[in-house]
Amino acid sequence: MLVIVAPGQGAQTPGFLSPWLEIPGFRDRLSAWSEIADLDLAGFGTTATADEIRDTAVAQPLLVAAALAAYETLGVTPDLVAGHSVGEFSAATIAGALTAEQALTLIRERAQAMAEAATATATGMTAVLGGVDVLESIEKHGLTPANINGAGQIVAGGTLAQLEAFTADPPQRARLRPLSVAGAFHTEHMEPAVAQLRAAAAGVTPADPVVKLLSNADGASVESGADLLERLIAQVSRPVRWDLCMETMAAQGVTTMIELLPGGTLAGLAKRALTGVRTVALKTPEDLETARTAAKEALQ
Repeated sequence: MLVIVAPGQGAQTPGFLSPWLEIPGFRDRLSAWSEIADLDLAGFGTTATADEIRDTAVAQPLLVAAALAAYETLGVTPDLVAGHSVGEFSAATIAGALTAEQALTLIRERAQAMAEAATATATGMTAVLGGVDVLESIEKHGLTPANINGAGQIVAGGTLAQLEAFTADPPQRARLRPLSVAGAFHTEHMEPAVAQLRAAAAGVTPADPVVKLLSNADGASVESGADLLERLIAQVSRPVRWDLCMETMAAQGVTTMIELLPGGTLAGLAKRALTGVRTVALKTPEDLETARTAAKEALQ
């Protein structure tokens, strides 16, 4: 059984799109989507600096466009699909619930709304690797477990003051890594962005997924397009439960995972949490043939 997954914010690196633009049609696809995103996607994916593509308003449309363009190039239909955070919009498109144009329109609004919400209060996020009683420690400091990623990785979000206190009093045997993000995504601090995204989504009529899609909210398969859209809206201020998505993948009997461009993060989590599952991360076009071969074997 094959699952295709789409990465979330933080997966982007300077120049990651450069080799992909040599593929016929790839640049044209990005150019068309650039009109919708109101961004030069090819430019940001090739010549922009790390700081420029760290900007939430840039990173989110860039990641969705890159994942969808890579998926079209790959040319494989999976049994399951899932996406981490903003990657869930890519997954919704692959599942047939949203068109690429609808997804990028919503992502443009989502990204701008989250960037604005992040300016209201000084907030941030810290990754917690390993440790004992991590959730209890996060709660003690008034933080939110914004991403529960499995494989011993949880991301805490909250105010900078709360994160400073957390760093001074960390969970036992945990390693903390501050993340370079604009704010505390998937926490209560993003509530203003939820309202803005809901307004933007009012004119969108999603279809029911035709490929089984796993939700960030609880790892469950989403059957209704209306339910999926509501989950995508609410997801902005609610924790991402990637651990539950991987539990569902295991229960469904997934044997192969392909992570779309810019791959690596989710494949790395799967290597630690999904024993025996073959993973292929799309980083350069050279990875396409390996991914196609793995997909063919998984779908036999």
